[in-house]
Amino acid sequence: MPLSRPLALLDRLIAFPTVSRESNLALIDYVRDLLAPLGARLTLVPNAEGSKANLHAVLGPAGGGGVLLSGHTDVVPVEGQAWTSDPFRLTARGDRLLGRGTCDMKGFLACALAAAEQAAARRLTRPLHLAFSYDEEIGCVGVRGLIERLVGAPDLPALCVIGEPTLLETVIAHKGKLAARVTCRGRECHSSHAPEGLNAIHLAADMLAEMRLMQDELAAGPRDEAYAVPFTTVHAGTIQGGTALNIVPNGCTMEFEIRNLPADDPSLLMDRLFDKAAALTRAAEARFPGTGVSVDIVNAYPGLETPPEAEVVTMLRRLNGEGPLRKIAFGTEGGLFREKLGIPTVVCGPGDIRDAHKPDEYVSRDQLARCAGMLGRLVDEISA
Repeated sequence: MPLSRPLALLDRLIAFPTVSRESNLALIDYVRDLLAPLGARLTLVPNAEGSKANLHAVLGPAGGGGVLLSGHTDVVPVEGQAWTSDPFRLTARGDRLLGRGTCDMKGFLACALAAAEQAAARRLTRPLHLAFSYDEEIGCVGVRGLIERLVGAPDLPALCVIGEPTLLETVIAHKGKLAARVTCRGRECHSSHAPEGLNAIHLAADMLAEMRLMQDELAAGPRDEAYAVPFTTVHAGTIQGGTALNIVPNGCTMEFEIRNLPADDPSLLMDRLFDKAAALTRAAEARFPGTGVSVDIVNAYPGLETPPEAEVVTMLRRLNGEGPLRKIAFGTEGGLFREKLGIPTVVCGPGDIRDAHKPDEYVSRDQLARCAGMLGRLVDEISA
């Protein structure tokens, strides 16, 4: 596949400022208008407000099977970053193609659309599916509506490739993530009489101490050395409480996350934190009714673990070379496709995740060309 077409498509996709807080409908309309004349069977799955949508497109024969190419349309914000060019205009600088989302992950989407155009001119023996989702960057939120729509469908794809940036190495596993919030309710008083009140920040500190103990135990427990961080992690990211130094604070919140190895069950860790919160609440309410600690899960997505001998893995190795199989720490929508739909899934896309979310984000021409070639060979494989 010539690089010129993916480049032209990437130029158009970057021009849509699909930051997660904004609508992605203009991009989805562009993609729909591109695919409809190709004979693609198109399904829109909007959010409740109608401001965003997933798009599922199928080319080729009806019925189940085939390959799904999946990616998200949203990007992270650019505010506060020192870009040297317009982030929403594709800028070539040597081998680098700069723009917000070039790496994460509109480069893959451009190659997938080019592959769809190529597939439309062929007689496919197996269907080619495309899934473009929204709000992946805030916790794989949007794709869930599309997945719910597909549960029990008779024409599910047999294999799935998530095009997150992996330097086109085949990723067979990634960690899961659970995000949660601790809310601590104390009783305020003048700080000169601090023992007469209940310090909500201290309650949060007690919860944090339990998390740190858990982390020490996890680091000393079972490991998977294929990951850069080979164990499950518990991380507190924000803590907010108090209004003035001389007031014992009556409120404090703390946000934390668990990034678990696929073999570890995060619900067991959460049960321990729920128990700790309940114990702190019993002690607090003995002094001040209505005080204590609660823990609420905000979002979660599962890890991914695909056997090395799975058909989707052997297919990628045919298309992309016999490179090493990797496991990554960052999450993707792949775990949801595997868990909710039972579709064997790998992650493989152009670019380096270390170049994502930064000012002057880029994908290299070489990576884009290699991805286009890989998907072109995929079209050959599913054609007569």
